[in-house]
This record gives sequence, structure tokens and C-alpha cells, in this order.
Amino acid sequence: MRPLQKQLFVWLLAGFTPLLWCCRNEKTVADEPSFYQDQPFAQEYHEAYPMEGNDVRAVLPDRDGNVWAATAKGIFRKMKGLSNWVAMLDGEQNGPSFSVVQDESGIVWMGSWDGLYQYQNGKISKANGPAGPISAICANGGTIYALGPNGFWKGNANGFTLQKTAIAKSVRDVISDGKSGLWIASDVGLYHWTPTQLEHTYKTDALIAAYTKGLAYNHDGKLWIGGLGGVTVHNNGKKESELGTAEGIPSTYVTAVRLAPDSSMWIGTQTGVVRFRKDGSRSLLFSRRWLLDDQVNDIAFDQQDNAWIATPQGVSAIKKRDMTLASKRAFFYDVLMKRHIRAPWIAGQAHLRVPGDTTSWEPEDDDNDGEYTGNYLAMESFRYAATKEPAARENAKKAFGFLKLLQDVTGTNGFFARTIIPATWTRMHDGNRTYSERERADELVKEPRFKPVETRWHLSGDKKWLWKGDTSSDEMCGHMFGYYYYYTLAANAQEKKVIAAHVGRIVDYLMQHNLNFADVDGKATRWSVWSPDQLNRDPEWLPDRNQNSMEMLAFLKLAHFMTGNAKYEKEYLRLIEKEHYLDNMKEVTRQNPAWFIYFDVVLQAYLYPILIHCEQDPERLKFYKNHLEEWFLKRKGDHNPLINFIYNECLNKRAELKNSVDFLIDTPLDLIDWPIDHRKREDIQVVRTPVLEDEQVNVLQPASIRLTVRWDKNPWTLAGGNPEVEREPVFWLLPYWMGRYLGMISK
Repeated sequence: MRPLQKQLFVWLLAGFTPLLWCCRNEKTVADEPSFYQDQPFAQEYHEAYPMEGNDVRAVLPDRDGNVWAATAKGIFRKMKGLSNWVAMLDGEQNGPSFSVVQDESGIVWMGSWDGLYQYQNGKISKANGPAGPISAICANGGTIYALGPNGFWKGNANGFTLQKTAIAKSVRDVISDGKSGLWIASDVGLYHWTPTQLEHTYKTDALIAAYTKGLAYNHDGKLWIGGLGGVTVHNNGKKESELGTAEGIPSTYVTAVRLAPDSSMWIGTQTGVVRFRKDGSRSLLFSRRWLLDDQVNDIAFDQQDNAWIATPQGVSAIKKRDMTLASKRAFFYDVLMKRHIRAPWIAGQAHLRVPGDTTSWEPEDDDNDGEYTGNYLAMESFRYAATKEPAARENAKKAFGFLKLLQDVTGTNGFFARTIIPATWTRMHDGNRTYSERERADELVKEPRFKPVETRWHLSGDKKWLWKGDTSSDEMCGHMFGYYYYYTLAANAQEKKVIAAHVGRIVDYLMQHNLNFADVDGKATRWSVWSPDQLNRDPEWLPDRNQNSMEMLAFLKLAHFMTGNAKYEKEYLRLIEKEHYLDNMKEVTRQNPAWFIYFDVVLQAYLYPILIHCEQDPERLKFYKNHLEEWFLKRKGDHNPLINFIYNECLNKRAELKNSVDFLIDTPLDLIDWPIDHRKREDIQVVRTPVLEDEQVNVLQPASIRLTVRWDKNPWTLAGGNPEVEREPVFWLLPYWMGRYLGMISK
């Protein structure tokens, strides 16, 4: 490992504290950073306080830490430290409410259907004068302004007086102008009221549209006016600029505008809340991961700078905690151990009996338990290599034990299962079934390669397990990826012998079955076909020719690397020289768009370390390295830290570190697979790239508003999610530990 130089520069990550980086003195690609010094950043997270079926119109965190909500069913309060809401108005007084503010003396003022209420010294009373409904309130010094369809009142210690002024009845928001006047948003434009003058602005030379909804001054005194069409920015009473969907506002309908304590501007919309920062960056929060409902009705900030957001389903709190990558790693590892390691040592997702509720979790099987546990095996191996912690090696050994058991449990001489579950389980994915002749015919027309597997789950010989067959190529790739790094980074001499024998047994089985993975029925599984008889001579396998050729070369190369047995090298060379598998592999980076799926991208990434580190021939090694370089150019835009660190580990480089760390920082702590639907946004475009058959976003979204990550899923995906699933955090921990091992991320 090359020594790291001390040249420092500061990079400002949007929304976080400055982060220190190091660069080598020699030139890198675009002078990229090559070392990240871990230090605290602000990690956002969501706390939900639901009020289902009770539309929250306004929210107020008071100075005592309590939170007030004006709702369709009245005024409610949540006491500090509690989660339940309590109605504050009873009986005949209770009804639709619209606004809630606190004045400088601590009195809470509430605008309701039948007038104006005040809460003082633990008691609620109704103010004399203002006639309901009161839709907007402004507290300015010792003066209270209450507005609604029936009038406009100004109040102080001497009581309220009706103001004789001709403003619209459709008042949506009101703020002080910093002097003795008010800015008033309405359905028919913007008013500027002072005790002596009234100005009405509604034409398009001053506003995007007359329908105005939210008002706030920004950090340098410019008035932001939100409403239909976006935000109009006024400077000294004149329109200076506009912000709309082209500038990153996700909806034509802006519903609220507020200045945050950090000087960012929070813009509430019908599709979430977008934050515009002073440095020109912005970020969006939407979906149930961040909000109880994407319809934002109001935004307020408490004394700890937390944001409280009113929605039709309740109040969402957006809070922050200081974290480092190291503390985030500890957080994710704790979640992994508590909810995502099931017997005998399987790393996988958790099923949530109550959607979105992690306290209702239970273990469940997954088609790709083997692949993902292979990722976990690699992660623990990198952790051991970086830290020499005995627990990491021990956990890696347990994970390998599970992967080996997947072979042993089948009772065959090389075939392994997708996964196993206890024999007592009655709930599993893809249960056994039968196919009628009509169903078989129908499936065969749709997919000529279709294999009607009726018995997927088999009882093990010892009656302890049900094991799942029809194992796919992605499982094989994931296993081999994990085996390589366990063997080279963590296993001791005795363990290496066991790994080598296990890998040799699997590859022997492939060779015995013409390089296909034969299930217990003696026939190749649906996806595990690597024979040249299919790849080179059956047109139905043309879509998989390039990818699967690359895979088989890696399997043979790994078996030869670990065992030293010349038969694997002989078969490897035969496939290259007689069956042109290297020529096939060359076309991986030029895959026909009809056959390109993102799933294959990660399978390819698994194979490069094996092909590059285990190859001894200079010409083939050069080919593999050049192939990786060409492949990586197409994948850099994915900002995938796993791909980035695999590339760096294979070629001894230090590329794309900023994008990798950005991802690690921005990844939310919430691992529930909340539905994310970018189709409802107006600030992005739907495209058919990089995968022609999928609908995708035109701009890669940050991890905070993507589907919960699994690396074999397309990061450009437009919509998806299942709140009954919590994903395992290995997707984050593996690249983190790779970065640590490579010396690109500090301890």
C-alpha cells in the first residue's frame, strides 16, 4: 500500500459540516481526493407522530418542547418526550382548526372554526373580538394579528380591533414585514398591509401566479413567495427570480415556505419538501421514509433546529444526530446482528409483520440468501484484514460454514441450494406447486428456456432443514466472490484447505455436467448454464453468452488458484482457445440493449477480483485489466461505492472516493424498503437508460431518496419498494470496510 501524503483540502458537502480530504501529490483523475479523514457530519432521521385521518394544517413546537397541531378535528398537543396527541379543545369548542403560533410572552394562539383561542398558564380561553374561522395568525412583538374569511383583527394587551381594510377572504399565510406591516398570501395574490397603506400584487410581472400559499424571508432579507407554479423571490419589493420544477421543486404546487436555523429555505409541496441551501445545493425529502404524507401543509423549527412538518396523516419530525462513518458503521452492524443474521449464520432481509414497524420483525428466506451472505462473508473478511479483530474472522468462518452447508445439505457431490429454512417453518417464498400441461405450454411460449420446477423445497437427510433448489448463476457468483476474499484476507491455513476443497468440489460438479449446474433432477437449473453447447450454439442463450462466459472463466480460475490442480487450468484454456470464451467476454461492455439488465452489472463486479488477482499470464492479465477499465467507464456514473472500491482494489487505484463517501454519508439509517415513486415528481424526467426495458430517472438520486439499496438493484429505478421488508445493511458495511482496508477511509 502506498503511503498517503499530507496535502489537505476542504470539501463542503451539501448540508453537512466541512470534511477533510487528502490528495496525493501526483495527479489523479480530475485531481480526485484519495483519502477521507473521518469526522462528524449531521445525519438526518425521521420520527413519525401519526394522526391518521386527521389532516394537520399547521404545526408549532413551543419553547417548552411541546408540539401543537391545528387539525381538521381540532387543536392537539404532544408533550415533550411523549408520542401521543391530546385534544386541547373539548365539546362545542372543538372543530376544524387552521393556525397555531406562540408570541414573545409564551402565549400560544390558535385559529379555529369559531374564533381565536389562547393558551396561557395552563388554561385555554377564547379571545373576544375575532370572529371565526381564523385561518392565519401572526405574532409580532406584543401584537397579534388574526385573519380569516370574516375579517382582519389586530390585538394587544388592550384587546382586539377589527381593521378596516379590503383584503381577500382567502388568507393562506401571514408574516411580519419586520416593521409595522404584514405580508399576506391569498388565492388572489400578495398583499402588503401597513397601518396606513395597502398594496395588492397579483400580475405575472411580479408573481409566477396569483395563487400564493407560503411566505418567508431568506437569510439575506429577500422575500420568498410560494404558491402555484413555484417560488417567486422578491428583493426590495421587486421580483428578482423564480424557482420552479426546473430548479428542483418537485411539484407545481408549493404549499409552505420557511427559513431554517441553518439559513436554508425549506419549500413544502404536494410532493415532499425541498431544501435550498446558501451554497446553491438542494436536497429533497419525500416518501414515507421521511414524511407521513408527501403533502406538506406547514413547516416549523424548534429550539434544537429540528424540523416539524404538518401533513394530512400527522406530524413528521426531521432530526439530526452527529455521526462519523465509524459510528454509522457501528449502528448498522448492531442492526445487522439484531435482525438480519438468522441460523445457522445467514445474512438476509427481515420480514415486518406490520408494514414499516421494525418491532414486528421476523426472519424470512430470500432467493439470494447465498449471494448476500457471500457479500457478508467478504465484508467480515475485509473487516478482519483492516482491524485483525478475532470476532470478524470468527463471523466470516460462520458465514462460510453456512455457504458450505448449502452444498452438504443437498446430499449431492457438488450441487448447492439457494437457501435453507428450519424444517418447522410453514411460511416460505416460492412454495412447491404443480403445473398443468396448459400452464407449461403457456410458460414455454413466453420463455422457451422456462423450467417448470414443481419441487423447489426439499427436506434434508437429517430432517432439520428445508433446502431450496433451482440455484441460479447469481448465487454462484456471489459465493465465489465471498470465497475469494475469505481465502485471501481472513482464513488460516487449515481453513484455506477446506475452502479450496469446497470450491473444487463445486467446479468438479460443473465439469461433470458439461459446465451446467444440474439440480437433483439431473437437469440444469433455469439460470445456471455455462456450457458452450448452449452459450455458443443455442440462439436462445445468446443473451447470456458474454456474461456467462466471463463467469465460467472466473470459476475455473478460482478453483485452479486455490487447489493448484491443473485440470481447471486445462479446461479454462480450452474454453478460451477452442470455445472463444475470452472473445465472448470481450463483448460484455457492448451488450445488446435488449439483453442488458442491471443485475448483471454486480455479478460482473464480483468476478473481476478473481480474474485479475488469480491470472498469471501477462497477456490475459492485461486483457482483464483493460476490460475492467472499459467496463468501469460505463459504471462511474452509478456512484456505486462497491463497484468503485472493487475497481480500486483490483487495479491499485484510488478513484471515485468522493462519490463513494457521499453515498456512505447520505445513506439513511432507516433500512425499511419504503415505497419510493419518482413518477409523481415534476422535477425529473422518465428515461429508458441505462436499461432499455425499465423506466428510470434521468438524474441519479441520492441514497436518501432511493429505494433501500441492494447492489443488484438498478440505482436509477423510477419506482418500487415493499414496506414489509427491512434490508440488511451489508450493502453499506462491505464498501465501508473495503475503503478502510484500502487505506482510503480513516479509522
